[in-house]
Parts: sequence; C-alpha cells; structure tokens
Amino acid sequence: TGPMSSECSGSLLRITLSAEYFKDKYLSLSVVDQAGVAWELDEAMASQCGYTVTYSNWSNTEFRASALSCHSHLERDVFTVTIQIKASHTPDMENAATHLKTASCHYGPWSPRELVCESNYMEVSVRKEVPQTVKDFIQDEPEDWTLAFPEAKAGEASVWQIVFHQPEEKKALLVSDAWSAGYGLNTTDTRVLLRIPYTAEQIQLVEEQGITFSAVRSSTFYKQQWMILMVDTAVACPVDGVDYANKTIIWTVPKYIQLLSAGATSFKDVLVEAGVDLHKLSAKEMASRKYVLLNDLNAITMKIPIGAEGGYYKTSVSSGQHGTKYTINLFLEHQWKDNKWGLTKYTVIKEIETPFEHTELAITKNSNVGARLMNVTVGTFLPDVELVNLTIEGVTVAVPEAVQHGCLIYEIRYANGSKAYVIQVPFDAPSIKKEYVSTDMRAYTLNVTLTFIIHPTSETFAVPVITVFTVKDAVLPSARGFCDGRNLHLIITHGNVDQNWLPFISDWHLSPEAAQKYNYSLRDNGSHLAISVPFLSSHVNYEDFHASGIKASLHLTLKDGITLANKKDFSISCRFSPSELIQCLPNGTVLITAVKLVGIADLDTSLLVLRDRECKPSLVTEKTATFKFNVNTCGTNRKFNSTTMTYENEVLYFRPGNDTPVYQLKFACSYAVKQTVDVRYESKKDPPPSIKPGFGSLALSLKLFKEKSYSDPYQKLEYPVVKYLREALYFEVELLQPEDARLELNLNDCWATNSQSQDSLPQWPILISGCANSEDSYRTVFHEVNYSSRVKFPQHLKRFEVRMFTFVQGTTLLQE
Repeated sequence: TGPMSSECSGSLLRITLSAEYFKDKYLSLSVVDQAGVAWELDEAMASQCGYTVTYSNWSNTEFRASALSCHSHLERDVFTVTIQIKASHTPDMENAATHLKTASCHYGPWSPRELVCESNYMEVSVRKEVPQTVKDFIQDEPEDWTLAFPEAKAGEASVWQIVFHQPEEKKALLVSDAWSAGYGLNTTDTRVLLRIPYTAEQIQLVEEQGITFSAVRSSTFYKQQWMILMVDTAVACPVDGVDYANKTIIWTVPKYIQLLSAGATSFKDVLVEAGVDLHKLSAKEMASRKYVLLNDLNAITMKIPIGAEGGYYKTSVSSGQHGTKYTINLFLEHQWKDNKWGLTKYTVIKEIETPFEHTELAITKNSNVGARLMNVTVGTFLPDVELVNLTIEGVTVAVPEAVQHGCLIYEIRYANGSKAYVIQVPFDAPSIKKEYVSTDMRAYTLNVTLTFIIHPTSETFAVPVITVFTVKDAVLPSARGFCDGRNLHLIITHGNVDQNWLPFISDWHLSPEAAQKYNYSLRDNGSHLAISVPFLSSHVNYEDFHASGIKASLHLTLKDGITLANKKDFSISCRFSPSELIQCLPNGTVLITAVKLVGIADLDTSLLVLRDRECKPSLVTEKTATFKFNVNTCGTNRKFNSTTMTYENEVLYFRPGNDTPVYQLKFACSYAVKQTVDVRYESKKDPPPSIKPGFGSLALSLKLFKEKSYSDPYQKLEYPVVKYLREALYFEVELLQPEDARLELNLNDCWATNSQSQDSLPQWPILISGCANSEDSYRTVFHEVNYSSRVKFPQHLKRFEVRMFTFVQGTTLLQE
C-alpha cells in the first residue's frame, strides 16, 4: 500500500496516510490543480473547497475530498484529485521529502438534489433543471423566489449571485463577495453547488424535533441570455442529537426537516443506510457488531455500544488527569422522494466522541534484591501516548538523558498495539533515597514524575511514581570504649545507615566547633568516629564515688540529621582514681573538686560547702564545684601518727531547712612529719658512673622477614607484601644507635593500622605493655635473639611473630 492508500465512497474520495510511515515527521499537505499548481491546505481553504483532514485510529491521517471540490477534475462521472505531501524531520520543513498521490473515483448517477454534512462544511448540489417553485410554501410569508427576482434582474449578465434569506432581511452577495466570505461555489454543465463552512456568518441554528441544526436558506441564481435561472440551495445539518445511556451511544437524526422540505406535500422513504468510516454496513454486519439502526416514522436512530468494533479509544486529559474517550466516525445516508425535488440524497458524516472517562493507571513494582535493582512498570497506555521526560529531585530530563541519573527506561509493546514503560533503577543510584527503617532494614525510595504527550493533540499529563522497597541490608554503627587516666574515649565504627546522623551528648550537638570550645577531641576519618572527653567536664555523668574510685559515664546519641530523631545510643563507664579530684600542695593549700551525682538531680553545685559552711566553692560549673583552702581553715581536722600528719574535711550539701546532708564527700591530705635517709658512703678514687633517667634520640629499624630464621628480610622493591589470612609475619625491631652494650631494647606498645599513619583508625594492638594482646585469636609469639655474625648485641633486638589478619566493618572488608 505504500505511504498512502485511497478509497472511493459515493461522492467522496478518501486518502489515508500511513501512521507508521510518517511517524515523528512534520507534514505539509497541498492539493494540486489541473495546471500542476500545489495549493497548501489550511482550515479555511479546506471548508471552502470541500476537503476534510482528520486523525483517526491512533495518528493515522485521513484526507477526504468532495467530487465537486475546488481542484478536482470531473469528466464523465469520474472525478480525479491529486494531493502532495511534504514530510520533514524538522518544523521548518528543511530537506522535506515530497510524495504525490492521484486518485480517481466514479460517481453516478447524481440525484436531483444531494446534501452532504461533513465535519467542517455543509454542501448542497442541485440540477440546473430545477422544478418550478411552489407558491406560498411558507405560510403567511411572500414567496422567496419573488423577493429574489428584483435582485437578480438588477445584476450583470452571466454573474452568479446568492441571496441569503434570514428572518430579519434578505442579503444578496456577488460570487466574488461570497467567495471572499468563505463560501464555496461550483458549477458544471448540469449542476450547481454551494458549500458553506460551519463558521459562516449567515448560518442559523434551528430546531427540529428537539435537535439543533446548522442551517442556511439561500437562493443561487444567474442570468443566461434573456432567462433568469434560480436554484434553491437551502441546506441544514444536525449539530447535536447524540446521547449516552447504559454505555451506549444514541444518535438521532429527524427524517423530515422543514427547511429542506419547503413546498413539498408528499414524502416517501427510498433508502436508509448507515456505516462506519464511509463503509456501509449490512444488517448482518451491524448485528455482529451489536449496532442497532431504527427507521421510525419521524426519525432515524443509531445505537452503538461504547467500545464496539469500528471505533477506537484515544487518550485524553481532563484537569491534568489521564483518561480515555471512545471515538467512532459514523455516517448516515437517507434518500427520499417528494413532489418538489423528486429524489433527495442526504448524507451525514458524524464523528462522535464520548465524554472523558478517568482511567486508573497500573503501576507495578518489583525488585531484584540479589542484583540490587528495582523495576517499575507504568501502564498500559494506548499507542497515541509517548513518554517524553522525567522529573527527578526537581530536575527535568529527557528520556535519553535519564540514564545519567541511573534510570534505564524501555518500552514494552503488546499485540493489541498498547504499550507500557519500564523504569529500572539500581538501589545505589543517586536518584534513590536511602533511609534506615528499623533493626537491619533499609528503605529505598524512588520518587520520579513522568511526563507523557498525546499524539496528535500534543496534550500532556504527568504521572507521579513513588516506589518504596525495604531490604534487609542495614549495618548499624558499633562502638568500643576505653578510659585512660584522665579521659573517656568512644570509637564508633560507621555502618551504612548513619551517613547523615549527628552525634549528640544529651541535647547538645557535638560539632567540631563545639568540641574545640570544650577541649574535646572529635575525629572522623570516614570509617570511624573517635571522641575523647576529659573526666572532669560538664557532659560527663558521675554515678557514685567510693574509696576505690569515682564511677563516671559518657552517654552519646546519634540522631537523624533532618528529623533529629534518636537512632542509636552508646555509653561508656569507667572508674577514675579519687586522686583526680584532690591536690594537696606542700604549702598546706588543698584543692578539692566535688562532682554532682546523677542520683541527686536537684543538687545545686553553688550551694556545696565544707564543714565550715562559710567555706564556699571558688569555681562552680553545672556538675562540679572546686574549693581552695588552707588545711588550718574551714573546719579541717588533724590526725597524727609516728610518720604523718593527716588533714580531713568533707564537702556537704544541705537541702533548705534540713541539717542532715544529702551529699557527703570525705577527703584527706597526709604530710610526712619525719623522714630519715640512710646514705652509704665509701671513698674510692674512681667511683663507677651513676645511672640517672634521661631523654635522648634513639635510631630504630623495623624489618619484615620471609621466614622464622630471620636471615632474609624483604627488600624495598618487594613491597607491598601479599600474604594470606593467618599466614605468619616475622618482625624484627633493632636499636641501631647508640651502639652501647649497656643498653637493652624493650618494646612497650605495638599496634597495627590500615594506613601509613600511626594515628589513623581503626587500630588493633599487637603488644600491650610489652605483652601479647590477650584478645587476639592468634597470640603474638616472641622469638629468642642469639649472638651471630649479624647480631653483635642481642639485647638490642626484639623478634616476634604475628598471624596475618585484616580489618573488617561488620561483614565488610575495609582494606586488603
């Protein structure tokens, strides 16, 4: 069939343009006259010249031409029409391809009067040998022909004129004026034609049996030699008459229209036929499609089930909502005889479109957890819908660019022509929002808005798609804590859910600036967060104190960075030496710091006193109070024994009106009262040198050997060294300078990191205070060092064996 196909239907020629062939192309349609001149078609020219362009069945373009259209060639009841199609990929029609199509149709015999109601114009053609007019066919009004006669008589010879008969006046137009006003006129040897657009000024709306008609009552006449010929060119076409009930289209057309039957007194039905897309249907074909055609006394009625064969659904939009309309292109042909015209052929082409019906779009969601992919299927859609862009996180991108945001989009086509769109997105794509839900679950959310366009109307609608999948893959942060003499330390190992969690102590955000203000240590290397807080600080809680020590705790909460909801709590508790609270100076001055216990919530540290209640703290914070006084004041007691003098006092807190303290911190300072030193003296000429502690520079080396014999160390070019887990590593530490036989090398602490920085985290101790780490699954083994040709001072070397290990975070390898 090629890009265009043609078909004849009575006095109409139909040419259909292939939607598949002209897909995604800009079209320009022209009609070519007998001289070969192409006349580009627009709406005004189409309705004036007898052409109709419609879109049917999902973007198929249909061109229809009347037998007496402006540029058709009529010869011996055969009319020929040539059209030209230009197709281009750009709207400026650059590099357009040109297609010509010539089609001919035979039509005859012609009825004395033929009326066609097209979708964009009304057409009436009559024989020139018209019957004599009937006198006074409009009751109580003068005969129209008589009123037209003076105007015709005054006209120039052989010039057509049209007289429009309206209730208020009769208006005559010369042919040139009528053409300028948009009317189409044509004549052959035997026929006169008038074509009227529905937008014409002289159109009246009249009612017949409750149905509105677009009507024009006119007389077309001319002078030929000494004769005046006048033709009744009245025409009327129904503009409504369509109802909907029980999912059925009901189309009613009155049989006898007064305007078309003026002057006639007898009527007889000759033929009533109907069909779809200009194809007449037999009674059997109608029954198979469940169509009903009723020919009553006064009206012809067609009943079509919505969705029946012959029509099609097309996509529509109402208030931004997606829906459908059912469209069917019906036509009705009614032939009757009367005693004025003889046979009249009346053809009505009616494109019926049902009201908008909202359609819920199916959105199907599934995921492949193993491949970490989510799939969303949107649809089904009719073939006239196309996905054009997506809006992701406020950014609108065309479909081909969506892959840059991690979205792979492809189209699924079904056998009936419908289609769906599939969006495939990896869980780890930047467009996916990840959120910790509970326990070990994470929620992955895709929030995207799809924009579709409808062809050929270019209407658009949007479909929001919000898809949430929960996956059991959450790794929560973990922590370990320890204390040294003056600080509490927490080292938090990050999980995969806490990227936007913030550290809080109580309701105080521990930001880097805040940590610096309070002299806290806060370090984050991406995998670990290390926090160090001094024992005496306002964010440490003190739970109790005994002679054995003071129990202090640090509580840290990780909160959501947006909602500030609590996500994970960590704490560490340690006992610190009581000596951290007191200083006994040689001059008899005592500095004692009392701490607020969590069990006494209402304690006001500024109201703490010593035994002498006049002795108040010199420095107060929310949780501490520091007193500075001399041992001979503030109610301090003294005790003596043979060697020491002890001063005792206590810090007290009394609630108002109560002499029994609710807080009591006893403390003491002891001083030596007598000290004996025995000195041994011996006279020698060359006394041995005395050894005193001191500081200096030592040159050390750390080497890795290939085997236990420690004979073959790894050379610089052999690094990095690759070992399997639990395979032995042989280390040797050697004191290089000074070479003093009196020195002995002892290893105190040794630890491993996963970077070249000795201070980086995470860390794992290999030696602690010179001993193997008791928490190691495979203990560090020391090897004896003996004198050899390479080892001059065995006491300057230490050798030990460590089993190969790696750092992990949860179940994830941090670095190989």
